[in-house]
Amino acid sequence: MILDTLFPLFALLLLGSLLKKFQITNEAFLKTADKLVYYIFFPVMLFWKIGNSPSHGGLSLGLCLAGIFAVVLVFGLSLLFIRQSHLPGFQAGSFSQACYRFNTYIGMAIVMNSLGEPGVRYFGILVGFVIPLINVLAVSVLIWYSDQNLSMKKKIRFFARALISNPLILGCVAGLLVSRSGVVFPRVMNNTFSLMTSVTLPLALISIGGTLSFRGLACHTKVSLIAVCFKLLALPVVGFFMLKGFQVTGIPFKTGMIFFCLPTSTAIYVLSAQLNSDTELASAAIMLSTLFSFVSLSVALRL
Repeated sequence: MILDTLFPLFALLLLGSLLKKFQITNEAFLKTADKLVYYIFFPVMLFWKIGNSPSHGGLSLGLCLAGIFAVVLVFGLSLLFIRQSHLPGFQAGSFSQACYRFNTYIGMAIVMNSLGEPGVRYFGILVGFVIPLINVLAVSVLIWYSDQNLSMKKKIRFFARALISNPLILGCVAGLLVSRSGVVFPRVMNNTFSLMTSVTLPLALISIGGTLSFRGLACHTKVSLIAVCFKLLALPVVGFFMLKGFQVTGIPFKTGMIFFCLPTSTAIYVLSAQLNSDTELASAAIMLSTLFSFVSLSVALRL
């Protein structure tokens, strides 16, 4: 069960890395693939999967609250570590993000493989609630510790963009509205969405694999390992007790544990570059968390 679920994902990540190594893909292709997945295919998938689900199922308030409180608590712990360890400001934003940001694409692929359509709806709604919060936390820390030469206007623009223009949030909200309205997609639309979104997760995983790099790991092994411990150990443990505290059971509980055990998002590299934080630390944390997430996700799938 665990190998059946996780092996295809890591095989596609490895394929993406090999394609990049042998120059079958390049930076231009990977950037284009990222844009297609982020702005078109993945939002459409969320819209279709959530909009096509029964209006009476798939929303667990306890699951959403557990996700929010667990992320906030680990975020606070990351700030405490930054303060107590006197981590340089240049690294603070990248480190904090690596402790709680999650890879949505890998999460959706695992949920689809292991929990099916009900899990997809729960996961879609959960990330719709958590992503705005995570954007606020990440951008706030990056702005606080960023280079003072960065203009306030630019900081505010990044902050606003992160809050109001996230395609994944828009896809979730649109899907919920359709689901609640009782509108049923005709067969021709279902066939179109099915064909259109079938490329989403393979393309996303190949793209992620192509961007994984050991760059910066030699100089940031200790700090990146600490970030991975926050992300793949502290967050799952805190999340487990939050789910139990909010009495979440069944598919929502399994969805929540998969969410908490995901590797850190590749988006931390992009945001760190935009707001003058340590991209090499971000790259190292992404690589290590992706490798070690095989262990954390294996535990989550056994629960």
